[in-house]
Order: sequence, then C-alpha cells, then structure tokens
Amino acid sequence: MQDPLNVPKPAWLDREDVNIFSEAIAGFLDKECAPNAERWEAAGIVDRELWYKGGEAGLLVPSCPEEYGGAGGDWRHDYVFHMQASMRGTGGWGASLHNSIIGPYIWHYGSEEQKHRILPQMVSGELVGAIAMSEPGAGSDLQAIKTTAVKDGNGYRINGAKTFITNGGTANLIIVVAKTDASKGYDGTSLFLVETDGLEGFRRGKLLDKVGLKSQDTAELFFDNVWVPASALLGPEEGQGFIQLMQQLPQERLQIAVQGVGVMKRALIETIAYVKEREAFGRPIIKFQNTQFKLAECKTKATLAEVFVHHCSERLLNGTLDVSTASMAKYWVSDVQNEVVDECVQLHGGYGFMNEYPIAKMWRDSRVQRIYGGTNEIMKLLIARSL
Repeated sequence: MQDPLNVPKPAWLDREDVNIFSEAIAGFLDKECAPNAERWEAAGIVDRELWYKGGEAGLLVPSCPEEYGGAGGDWRHDYVFHMQASMRGTGGWGASLHNSIIGPYIWHYGSEEQKHRILPQMVSGELVGAIAMSEPGAGSDLQAIKTTAVKDGNGYRINGAKTFITNGGTANLIIVVAKTDASKGYDGTSLFLVETDGLEGFRRGKLLDKVGLKSQDTAELFFDNVWVPASALLGPEEGQGFIQLMQQLPQERLQIAVQGVGVMKRALIETIAYVKEREAFGRPIIKFQNTQFKLAECKTKATLAEVFVHHCSERLLNGTLDVSTASMAKYWVSDVQNEVVDECVQLHGGYGFMNEYPIAKMWRDSRVQRIYGGTNEIMKLLIARSL
C-alpha cells in the first residue's frame, strides 16, 4: 500500500527491525483480517482464534521486555502496528489496546510475580487485555467513578458497573479502576488486575451497538461482589491508581493520533483512486479545480499531522512527552482526521454514503476518535492548564 504523503521517515523510526516488523504486520492483517472483515462487522466481534494467531506471529505486546517473554521492542514497534492497522481498516481487532495500553501498565507497575505470570500469556494471546475505566455515570471524570474495592480477608471485594469497554466481550484480563477509599478522592483510586476466567460474580453485558467500529467488541461489565486476592492490586500500595493512569494516558492519546494519521492516509488513497476513475461532464473528477484544491488541503492537513505525530513519538521515546503535548496530538489530529475523511466522502458523491465503499466505514469509525481516550474538550482543558 503506497503512502500518499511521502513524509520522510525520521531517523528514530528507520530501523531494520522496525521495518521488518511493519512488513510482518501488513502481511498478517492482509491474510488474516481483510478476508473476515465483513463477517466480523456483522458479528460485532473478531474470532477468538485471531488472538492466538497474532501471538504465534509475534505481533502481540511487541514492547514487552524479553525477561517476561516479549520481544524487547519499544514505541517504534507499537507505532508501526497502529499505522498498519489503521491504513488497512482493521481497527476492530483490539490488539492496539492490548499491546500499547494494557501491557505497559503491567511492566511499569506490576510486581515481579505479576509480570512473570501475566505478560507471557499476553504475548501468546492466552490472555486478552482490557481496561475498565468508564462507567454509566462517569466518563472522562475519573474522580466520579463509583466502583469500589473493599478489603475482605486477604483480598478485596469489587462491586460496580463499567461501560464502553474495548475488548469487553473477549478480555479475560481486565485492569479495573476502583475506589479503595472514597473519602480521599483521586488519592483513593486503585487499579486491580482481574483475571475473569471462572471468576464468580463477574459477568458481561451485551455487546454495545455502536455507530462505527462494528467489529470491535465493546461491552458492559458487571462486578457483583467479586473477590480478588490482595496480589491483584497493581502497584505496591493502594491509592496509586490515579497517578498510574495519568502517567500512561499520554501514550494512549498519542496512539489515537497515530491511528488518525493512518486513517487519513487510507482515505486519501481511496479517494485519489476514485476521482481518477469517476467521470462527470465528460472528464475525470480529478480534472476539476475544486477536486484538486480539496485534495491539496487534505494532503496538507494529513502531512502536518504526521510530522507532529513523529515529533511527539520522538519525545515519548526520550521520556519528554508531557500531558499537554499529548493532548494536543489527540485532539488536533482527531479533529483533522474527521475533516479529511468528511471531505473524502464528499468527493465520492453518493457512493461515499454506501457501506460497500471503504470511505463510508472510515467516516463512521472516525467519529469516536474525538470521544474516547478523553474527549477533545477535556484535552483542551489539559492544554489550558499549561498556559
């Protein structure tokens, strides 16, 4: 798939191992995901077997340290995974969340026992990860969560409901955000590694009927007096959850920006091909000045987005990506993504509104980018605090 932007690859990304990994991802997605895309859209979930295949191919949690069964990669490998998946329209497979969000929580904050036991199973696909933050009455405002974890013997009793949980229909390893001391506000928040296979009191609600990302199994989760051992606590003590979340959210928000760039690239590929073939008034649509101007604007926006994402990625790798800059990337790129995809729909005319055309699916799937990972309005608040 030819890159329509031709932005020079930065030095930090241009490495042989990363290029080989990128090619492996592309080949796997084309072989295993593309032929099943329509079936998974209808089912609202990908086959469980895909996770095992991804593990066998070495595509799961590539940044996991070698001592815990991983390949010892870093953000570069996560970056190309997100880019390839977005350019190929396979966002329904929640491996991006599994790889770049769930894994890092465990190797950054987990005990040695947790890391040695859990991470190899994530690499193999035996464990599929999710994070349960959002609740029916609490989205971006994490202080408002109602789920509790109360000490009970040598463990905790978890009670609460979570919603909009990506991988919620499949995940058997869920990072649960809960209040261990409601009187302390943010300081009373803790994270728990909850393994759900055979877990009494845990149940899944229905798969949610979303506008887009149809093959991604987003679900409601319920914890009814669920008991977990004290060893399920993530981190050495209670009350560290909010700090842990704040430290990891910049990478999650940058991931959303990378995905946005990938979608814009594919939208341009599809639209440029379409306007070269489609004719109106006896000539290809690409020959009209308006078409040329609109595509010029779209390519410029996408190019600026990729250059900024490269900048943010380099800062993430050297440890200087701050909350404000990551928030800029998340909100601005997702806004621009929606603008570009919408223009590409318009250039498709009536066919752009037909589900059989990839651009229609991209249009539907793009809208949520401005919502999850913290709404864009919240991103602007975080940026404003740095002024």
